Amino acid sequence: MRADAQRNRARILDAAEAVFAELGPGGSTEEVARRAGVAVGTVFRHFPTKDDLLAAIMKRLLARLITEAGELGGPDGLFRFLTSLVAQAAGKRSVVELLARSGIDLHLPDVVGNLRDAVAALLSQAQEAGTVSPEVRLPEVMALLVSLCQGALHGGWDEQLRDRTLAVVFKGLEP
Repeated sequence: MRADAQRNRARILDAAEAVFAELGPGGSTEEVARRAGVAVGTVFRHFPTKDDLLAAIMKRLLARLITEAGELGGPDGLFRFLTSLVAQAAGKRSVVELLARSGIDLHLPDVVGNLRDAVAALLSQAQEAGTVSPEVRLPEVMALLVSLCQGALHGGWDEQLRDRTLAVVFKGLEP
């Protein structure tokens, strides 16, 4: 992809995230194009349907999570990652709800597998540092990750509830 096309694609995705976060399902591709500073035809060249645009947003969000997890580490990396993830979940609510409503099947086994690998590395480092019990396994951590995100997405958690919930979970992970 040419450099200008890559820039346009990134601007479109940035604008789409903002539009759907603010306007929810009422967000239009025309508004996305306006905010991205491109013609609506440019949006459709990159993303022929709104579902394609939503799927691309979700793929990019998952890729960011993998990068973030890879940049964290040490004794508290897993805790920092879970805290960040739960905080982000509420902010991305509109996009996730739109994906669920539209029935988009992302077919992301590689991306999800990479996220699982990144979380496994954080878990291993925390266990080696003694901040997470050696009995805790990756399936439990992934289940907690999904559950916490679902709670933040659908439970209307405010910051205080999120912090208290994470404190309980983190206490349960300790040795």
